[in-house]
Amino acid sequence: MARSADPADLLTVLRQVDLHQPAMVVHFEGWFDAGGSAAAAMARAVQAAEATAVARFDTEWLLDHRARRPIMHLVEGVNTGLEWPTIEFASGRDDKDSDVLFLHGAEPDHNWRAFAEAVVDYATGRQVSIMVGLGAYPAPVPHTRPPRLSTTASSAELAKPGGPPATLDVPAGVESVLEVALAEAGIPTLGLWAQVPHYVSTAPYPAASVALIEGLADAAGLELDPGPLAERAITTRSRLDELVAAEDSHQEMVAELERRMDETGAMVDQLPSGEDLAAEVERFLRDQGAAG
Repeated sequence: MARSADPADLLTVLRQVDLHQPAMVVHFEGWFDAGGSAAAAMARAVQAAEATAVARFDTEWLLDHRARRPIMHLVEGVNTGLEWPTIEFASGRDDKDSDVLFLHGAEPDHNWRAFAEAVVDYATGRQVSIMVGLGAYPAPVPHTRPPRLSTTASSAELAKPGGPPATLDVPAGVESVLEVALAEAGIPTLGLWAQVPHYVSTAPYPAASVALIEGLADAAGLELDPGPLAERAITTRSRLDELVAAEDSHQEMVAELERRMDETGAMVDQLPSGEDLAAEVERFLRDQGAAG
């Protein structure tokens, strides 16, 4: 049974920073993230903002280390040390010199309420203006169309189109807990979710990562250069076009996805099978990696 934690003891401030109403971008490893799209977007955003750690959580109270084991570094058979999973705040500036605060790392396993309380306390103390969470999920959409973003939000005014308006009950992640906790503290919250073609959802899909970074401009006014992700998106599109063109059934599936999306302006109701194409995509990318 997990021990309860005092929120005041969870976070260690590494250095004080003077921030002006920063947007806070959030992503946790271990939650829904088709193709690692949100993780790639977060890593690039942190890099583009030249962000550095400003506060770090005590993961001893938050993580199950049997599920998220530390990495042991072996050099010629000698254990030279352990690299423990982290959860931290990092601060940087976007291309317009606006302050931005990042919260990233492993999704906590324990003490979610105490964790949320610690995040709210730190965010309100730095006058955070909005929280934007990043995620991605498989969807019946074609790779030949620009990726769309769905949203979760703390108010109807913040909710954006991008998929059918949803009214349902679903399991929540820590990011959803933060959305509620920060909204209750008066900080607007928004979750951006990239829709990844279901037949490539287990492989890297840089186009979705680029869409998330570009979505931060609309959601929070953040201008961040997607960098090499943009070129990778073009390369991936070319590879997928080649695979689809090689098989009539794949062409028919993608054409049907295009037709339904173009006609309805929304996602397809029924999911065409993409298992064969997905297997070919994985094999193709694996072979490319081995060749490189």
